[in-house]
Amino acid sequence: MASDPTSSRSYDLVLLGATGFTGGLTAEYLARHAPADLRWALAGRNAEKLAAVRDRLAGIDPALADLPLVAADSSDEDSLAELAASTKVVVTTVGPYLTHGEPLVAACAAAGTDYVDLTGEPEFVDRMYAAHHATARSTGARIVHACGFDSIPHDLGVYFAVQQLAPVDGPLTVRGVVRASGTASGGTFHSAMTQFSRARQMRAAMAERRRVEKATGDRPEGRSARAVSGKPHRDPVTGYWLLPLPTLDPFVVARSGAALPAYGPDFRYSHYAGTKTLRYAAGGAVGVTALAAAAQVRPVRNALLGRIKQGDGPSESRRERSWFTVDVVAETAGRTVHARVSGGDPGYGETAKMLAESGLCLALDDNPPTSGSVTTAAAMGDHLLARLQHAGIRFDVVG
Repeated sequence: MASDPTSSRSYDLVLLGATGFTGGLTAEYLARHAPADLRWALAGRNAEKLAAVRDRLAGIDPALADLPLVAADSSDEDSLAELAASTKVVVTTVGPYLTHGEPLVAACAAAGTDYVDLTGEPEFVDRMYAAHHATARSTGARIVHACGFDSIPHDLGVYFAVQQLAPVDGPLTVRGVVRASGTASGGTFHSAMTQFSRARQMRAAMAERRRVEKATGDRPEGRSARAVSGKPHRDPVTGYWLLPLPTLDPFVVARSGAALPAYGPDFRYSHYAGTKTLRYAAGGAVGVTALAAAAQVRPVRNALLGRIKQGDGPSESRRERSWFTVDVVAETAGRTVHARVSGGDPGYGETAKMLAESGLCLALDDNPPTSGSVTTAAAMGDHLLARLQHAGIRFDVVG
């Protein structure tokens, strides 16, 4: 640790956004599961609300009655610079990230501070790569987006499946199939509606990222890895009807495939929602299409956003009944592995767990030497996989 330029900082980890719904769950997870000697703090702009969160955490662990509180505002660059300079890792739940996220990414990249978020917004991820990847590479910062249900079960699920096939010497085709029961929070709904309304901007951000990757040579030589749009069909391995799912997840998985030679010379990934019947698949497609169409009309979009407040979320009893599975089917050279990632409430309980363990992994574990904008599989790999398994998220080989 003596060679780590961040080892002398005041904190190992700071959580920004603990006064929100998912941030509060993440704080509670850390209160229950972080090592006793972890140097951590809560950050935010409202000292009174932060103090109330700390009081709640002290009910879990009385030793947290003196947990440090750090003043930081997502719109105040000076406060974010001070925050980034004070800690090894910043974990943030403050979204929508496209609206509130860039100043913190910039501060962490400049300070050489690891950054972890929950974003599912492709435009934000691509814009942060184009603007701050090079700086983070030069300072040693690891900028790790999508450390919740977007996209850890998919990214580490594929990583786990590839391990079962190793070595992979030829083309590798993988499909991920997600099924879940859960309720979206206000923050998730606001992020989704923002994403649906910005299709043109998303395409522009993706094109700019590709331009920067090409200019900097930040692509694998002699290997290919990409996300492939699939078609609706019935899966002969899982037995589910598959509906292509246009989320951030396939891009994250493809970037892990590009970064990790273990995925072989020619990696392809397709991403789906799975249903037991064709009727449910069709209904889901209609629902997503209707929501995307509503997002294009500003008065309708604003009316929907006004009905669901950010910071709201499902009750504890509802979360306790929720669950998820991600089936990963990987095929190469006549060999097939069917793996499955499974857990409880995907959007909140398990997301808080994934986010907290990602922050702890970056702060405490001896991870592979990476920097810049990196995926969970590339940045933390085996260590994060082991942490999540120990925390109760299952990674199994089905067949």
